[in-house]
Order: sequence, then structure tokens, then C-alpha cells
Amino acid sequence: MSYMKQYEAWCKNPYFNERTKQELRSIAGNEEEIKDRFYKELEFGTGGLRGIIGAGTNRMNIYTVRKATQGFANFIIKEGKQDMGVAIAYDSRSMSEEFSEEAALCLNANGIKTYRFNSLRPTPELSFALRKLGCCAGIVITASHNPPEYNGYKVYWEDGAQITAPKDRQIIDEVKSVAIESDVKTMSREDAIASQLYHVIGKEIDDCYMEELKKLILSKEAIAKEAENLSIVYTPLHGTGNLPVQRILKEIGFNHVHVVKQQELPDGNFPTVSYPNPEDPNAFRLALELAEEINADLVLATDPDADRLGVYAKDSKTGNYIPFTGNMSGVLIGEYELERKRELGILSENGALIKTIVTTNMADALAKEYGVKLIEVLTGFKYIGEQIKFFEQNQNYKYEFGFEESYGCLVGTHARDKDAIAAVMVLCEAAAYYKTKGFTLWDQMLKIYEKYGFYKETLGTITLKGMEGSKKIAEIMSKMRQTGLCEVAGKKVITVRDYEKQEETGLPKSNVLYFELEDDCWFCVRPSGTEPKIKFYFGVKAETMERAECLLNQLKEEVLNQFGA
Repeated sequence: MSYMKQYEAWCKNPYFNERTKQELRSIAGNEEEIKDRFYKELEFGTGGLRGIIGAGTNRMNIYTVRKATQGFANFIIKEGKQDMGVAIAYDSRSMSEEFSEEAALCLNANGIKTYRFNSLRPTPELSFALRKLGCCAGIVITASHNPPEYNGYKVYWEDGAQITAPKDRQIIDEVKSVAIESDVKTMSREDAIASQLYHVIGKEIDDCYMEELKKLILSKEAIAKEAENLSIVYTPLHGTGNLPVQRILKEIGFNHVHVVKQQELPDGNFPTVSYPNPEDPNAFRLALELAEEINADLVLATDPDADRLGVYAKDSKTGNYIPFTGNMSGVLIGEYELERKRELGILSENGALIKTIVTTNMADALAKEYGVKLIEVLTGFKYIGEQIKFFEQNQNYKYEFGFEESYGCLVGTHARDKDAIAAVMVLCEAAAYYKTKGFTLWDQMLKIYEKYGFYKETLGTITLKGMEGSKKIAEIMSKMRQTGLCEVAGKKVITVRDYEKQEETGLPKSNVLYFELEDDCWFCVRPSGTEPKIKFYFGVKAETMERAECLLNQLKEEVLNQFGA
């Protein structure tokens, strides 16, 4: 069916509510807008759904959420897991509460119990909750750090991690087979409660989650000694992190936590930021103003679903606040965890450190220093969570730490997704520990560079929206596969890894190209799985910070000039 016929069908079909039809009638005559909303179905990918909120087949709305949930319910029933139930959480975004309710009632109509949080919660707590409750799966309604017009739908399996192969493809096939108007089941909340299918969860899970986090603390004495001397600024960026971050820090002894008032309350419009992403320096403007005012030691921000953490630390010599990339904060936390465990005699002989293929090569040096196995996985934290499952099944390695460049890490195995609540706790703990030794987190970061070398990384993204954008992204990937690149930025190309050719990499197939250069330099390119973007990752190592920054800029400029859109 053409996009215009799809549009007309939605405008007339009694299945779609009047609010949806009014929205669609308001774009009558705007063919480009109609085309964008209806030229395809919003794709249920390997992690679930993500898209712009609105009416249409290529939008996030109650109908696309129901269709996705019906397909997921069909898969759960085929797996024979329907009696275990599904945990459901949602964040502060527009329509998150409504979408989570639709998902629950669709599952209930299929005879599957649901355990839905009574209000917004961080994504990592959903991962924890489904394992705690013994559920077969979990759903969280979030678009993570995307702009305000987006929302999404993430799917988790019984190990607590997002779905991976082969289940991801099987679920996708089930979703594709569902007809949005005729195959989808739903029921009223009253009937679902009466049938003992709809359950509400809340404080009891929060309490258990907090207790698990406290078990991760390695330096109680340092916290007791220095917590009163640390001043922390925190912003949840209008998301889910506010209450759990304040609670865990208070309960372990940090009393000087100053929350950015303008960004404290949940708000799906994200009125103080254009992009609620702790990777974006603009997201820290208000937090840094507060930090200057109160002379804070640390400035922390979590994204709307509180799985990513952004960090600024004060340079005691200059008084400036220094931003940490996700690679930097990941290495800092990883060094702290491994160093302290070795000091305490609890670092496992078969320990493992996991990173994604686009994460800093400093992780390799870190693993070597502490004698742990370094494991690389594809981009996406679900692959780190999957490794934890493999460790438990095979009894071969013990998980020590895992992180990715995009501001996500996991300390402990209470969850199987990146956890910014735990990361905040451990980073503040580390700040107290290093303060007992007379230096700051930025001092420690400099020591890490001096120890392993000056590794620097950056990211370049090109946004290409719509049907034409998708074609352009495919053209760029094709062009890069055909290039005979031998040298870039004065560095020879040692090897090119094409992750679509699984036999070459040992990892699942993925549309990713990795160029390994001499002297521990590299760059990588991949289409985003959640946004209409193509992403270029760059990494270098040099003998000084200045030389590393210069080399990194040269590498990025040459690659984007040659292959960018």
C-alpha cells in the first residue's frame, strides 16, 4: 500500500481514535510530512523501537506500541515463558506512562502477567527488577538521550540484558507478522487487575536495588573520612535519576549533594536543554553555574533514563572544571575498581574487563596491568550484558567491569545494562578514596594518562533524515568498503575489519567498518541503530596530551573530508 493510501486509511478507519485522526487531518496537503509518517513502518530493530512521537506507521504511538507488544507476546508464548511475567518501567518522556500502560494491557490480554512500576524509574532498575522478580522479560519505555520529540521501547530477556541473537531476529519476525488493526489484543485495566494479571511494583524493588548497590562499595573508611569534605553538584536533566541518586548518596554518607533545581523535576519537554544528553557540554550549563557558585568538587549529570553518566571534575590547580569523556570516566572507574580489588585481595584470577569495539584502547592497557582478560564486543551495552550471562553459563571468567565510550558502564552484576546510579555512587566513592591520598579525580586522571599513555578519542556524526538520508548512509558505507585506503593522518592502515563478514571478526554480523592504524591509532564507522545518523569514531595514542589532540583532530578532519556526506 502506498504511503498516501496508508494515510487515508488511518484517517477513516474506526480502529484509530479521534485524537489520532485530528492530528492526521492537520497535515492534509503536506505530502512530504505524510510521506515521512507513512512511507514505512517504524522498524522494530534488535533493541526494540525508537522514533518520533506522533500518528502514523513510522511514528511512536499507542498503535505501534501495541503491535510491537503483540509480537513480543507471541514470542513469549512460543517460548513457553508466559507464566513468568514481564516487568515494565518508563521514564519521564512524553507519552512514556501511556505507552507503558498499553504494553502492559496488551500482554495481559494475551494471558501474561505484568509487573509495572508505579512511577518513572531508571532503566538499570528495570534490568534489576525483572531478575529479582523472576520474570521472563522486561520492557522499558524510553528514548534514552534522544531529543524531546522521540520516545522508544526497549526489550529485555530473562538474564536482564537487552535481547541479542538469535532471539532479537525471532522477535522482529513476530512483530512483522502482526497486523496492526486485526491481530492486536488489549483489555481494560480493571479487567486485568481482576484477572490477577496486572501488578504494580515500587518501593519494595527500590529498597532491594539500593541494598545491592551498597554491596559494591570497596572503600567505606574513605567515605567515612572524606564524604563531609566533598561537594557534589548533580542534575538528572529532567529525568529518572533524581530520587535514586539522592537516596544512594545520602545513605552511604554524602551529605553535600546539590541538585540543579531548574532540572530536578521530570519533564518530557526538557525545557532547559535542547538535547538531554550528558555527552553534550550544553547540558551542563546550569550545573556548572551552580558548581562555580558553591565551589563544588564534582559535577555529575545523568540522562533521562539514568543509564549514562556525564562528569566534570575540578582542577585544583587552575580552578577550572574539566569535562570527562565516556572513555575517560570509564577508565577512571575501571582503574579504581581493579586497583582497590587488587589491594583488598579480591581481584579474581580469572577476571574479565569488557569493552565495545569503539571504546578506548586504554582499556586494553588497563586489562594488561591488572592481569584480567580483555574482551571486545560489538557496539551496544547488551553485548556486555550477554558476556556476563556467558560467564555464568561457562564458569570461565568473572566479570570485573565493563564500559563503552558513550558514557555507560556497569559496576557489579545486579543489572545487565549500564547503570548511571551505580556509576555516580562509585565515582563519588573514588573521589573520597583519592582525597584521602591528597589528590582529586582530575589529578587521578592525569596519573592514569602518565601510567598508560595519552589516549584520546572523539566522535563525528552526520545526520541524514528520511528515505533519502537512509540511501546516503548506505552509499557512504559502500564507498568506505570499496576504498583502498593505505594511510591517513600520516599513519599506515594495518588492517580493515568488516563486521558484516562474521568469519573475519568472530562477532555477530554488523554494519561496521574498523580501520586499525599503526601506533595504536584507529577509526571506525557505523550507522546509528537508534537515530538517522552515521557515526565516525576516532582514537589515537601519543606521548603528550597536546600531540594526541593534534593527531586526533588531523585524523578526524581527513576521514570526514574524504568520506563524509
